[in-house]
Amino acid sequence: MADLQDDIPTTTEVGEDDILPDAPPAVAVPLEPGRPRPEQPDAELLAQAHTLLAEHPVADGYSGLPWALRHLSWYDLQLGEAAVDTDVPRLREGHVGALFWSLHLPEGRGGESPVEAALEQLDLVRTVIEAHPEGLRLVRTAGQIIDARNCGRVAVVLGPAPGAVVADSLGILRILRDLGLRVLTLAGTVWAGASGLTRFGEEVVREMNRLGVLADVSGASPATAERTLALSKTPVLCSRSAARALRPHPANLPDELLVALGEAKGLCMVPLTAEQTGPTVPDVADHLDHVRDVAGPECVGLSGTYDSGVVHPRDLADASRYPHLIAELLRRGWSGTELSLLTWGNVQRVLRSADFTARAAQHRRDTSTARIGDLGTP
Repeated sequence: MADLQDDIPTTTEVGEDDILPDAPPAVAVPLEPGRPRPEQPDAELLAQAHTLLAEHPVADGYSGLPWALRHLSWYDLQLGEAAVDTDVPRLREGHVGALFWSLHLPEGRGGESPVEAALEQLDLVRTVIEAHPEGLRLVRTAGQIIDARNCGRVAVVLGPAPGAVVADSLGILRILRDLGLRVLTLAGTVWAGASGLTRFGEEVVREMNRLGVLADVSGASPATAERTLALSKTPVLCSRSAARALRPHPANLPDELLVALGEAKGLCMVPLTAEQTGPTVPDVADHLDHVRDVAGPECVGLSGTYDSGVVHPRDLADASRYPHLIAELLRRGWSGTELSLLTWGNVQRVLRSADFTARAAQHRRDTSTARIGDLGTP
């Protein structure tokens, strides 16, 4: 089903005493006086977590599964696949109702153009979904996510894709949108750099609004993120960003940017990675607490980052472990409403907003034919 390539690394998770190379130290955030940090949630909290997730499943903001599957000569996601972090049985055990499949290339990979790689991964995604019709369904809209869930399928949303796939042609962006792309990462492009968006970059964001493609500013410069928040008429995503106040990772967001994201009704999707959030479930929960408190409960989501080659916190090794995280948040006093927004509601809101804005914009704005050479620098 997939070409045989180099072996992919085995999924790993860390414990409290493990040391991550080159990872900045976590900043300890104390719990309320007298509140312990248990290693495992008690049975009652875990049962409550399962009950809540059965009603409000997880919309996972980032999965590297398409690239991971390229390294396997054969796989069966319906029965279970030990070579990856994600398969249908574990998605169901973890109550994952929707999954954003990343089209990013691994860092340092050369010899393959971003457009070529994205198209090949789009083709693979379609092949995988067609081979697992009882478990997976490709969707484009918030309504189709609901339909897939009602039919017992996990909804697959295409994106984020690297902004480099656009090159200097908005026509490529439109073609990718026609193929189902819903999220584009702005970082790592010549038109969204340290000084912010160029004039062409601004035109890219406007055309994304017209098409209903969400802008992802994870890893982008502060200037790019701030300009995108000001310019975009649809909510802006941070598909893999936690709180820099707790852990100074370059992809994590400072509080002032979290505040701006909250004011713009964007969405910060906290990644389940040991490097960005810390080696334990309580560490991840600390970041979720912080983002909720600074940006607001309507602006925080979850990003599993499974099958992307990162190290995961202990007890969050694969897509089945979400109930353990939700149990920890229940322990901390998160309300049912806050948890339903975290897992499901906020992603639905963002996608619906993008669809509504796109329909309105298409009546007011013609298709853009701008190219990078036509607009020059800021």
